[in-house]
Amino acid sequence: MERCETLPIPRGWFAVAHSDEISVGEVQKVHYFGEDLVVFRTESGEAGVFEAFCPHLGAHLGVGGKVDGETLRCPFHGWGFATSGECVDIPYAKRIPPGVRAGGLQALERNGFIFVWWDPDGSEAWYDVPEVPEALSDDWSSPDRYEWKVSAHSQELAENGVDQAHFQFVHGTLAVPASESTEEGPTRRTFAPIEMKTPRGDVNGGIETHMYGMGFATVRFTGIAETLEFTSTTPIDDGRAHVRYNFIQPKVDGKDPEGGVAAALIRDIVKQMNEDVPIWENKKYLPRPTLCDGDGPIADFRRWCEQFYPDSAG
Repeated sequence: MERCETLPIPRGWFAVAHSDEISVGEVQKVHYFGEDLVVFRTESGEAGVFEAFCPHLGAHLGVGGKVDGETLRCPFHGWGFATSGECVDIPYAKRIPPGVRAGGLQALERNGFIFVWWDPDGSEAWYDVPEVPEALSDDWSSPDRYEWKVSAHSQELAENGVDQAHFQFVHGTLAVPASESTEEGPTRRTFAPIEMKTPRGDVNGGIETHMYGMGFATVRFTGIAETLEFTSTTPIDDGRAHVRYNFIQPKVDGKDPEGGVAAALIRDIVKQMNEDVPIWENKKYLPRPTLCDGDGPIADFRRWCEQFYPDSAG
């Protein structure tokens, strides 16, 4: 889209589905990175992601394609492809043409998401998405999920976290705690201490964010209501993004918490997201904005993001 013409789609790990959205034997069509893709799960439970069109004669593998054991079969001529993309069976051929492959993308299933490594140049993944123990722990609640499809570039959304001044004017937050950030290659950690006043006295807590590339982050809230948020932001194309928020909290007496402060915290985060969307969808990305000393580390954040773009990106 014209508003984001200076920002290409970044490279990295991006979620294309929640794990439980793709059952064994299921094939789904999705559209990300400006491309048609298919997501499927083999009989052994392994998730695979392909570019949608069969390399034989171009049939869409997500329209009538079927899982057969550990392969995805094309609906047109029955060619079978392993999750790596390699063609391993042609039912009517004596031999498989050398090197024939579907456009298989490197997939990783972790923390309740199916991720793919996206790089239009075809490079191998050069960083990882860590396993978060709480994601699948029986001591933590089932995820409370929210999704948005936003007409804005994914960097614009991520930049919001370091734009300290907007919290007052968009969200009515009068006191925004100062935060400290550290960077190590594709990983960025930010911590903001917070002090909350309660009838029983002040409670000290914090908001700790870990970004792993531009596609996945964890946000841990401590203090009154411990909450862990998983955020995935996946480019649909160069001007739209699919955002998923998954919230989990410690169980209370073996059950998911209901109501109270824990639910109010999630409601407020979702409210802030809904308040941000109209700004994002109607603003223009400025490569060289005029910043002042109270804006927060926007320039530093943009420099960190540069590593995920081709060398020619501005």
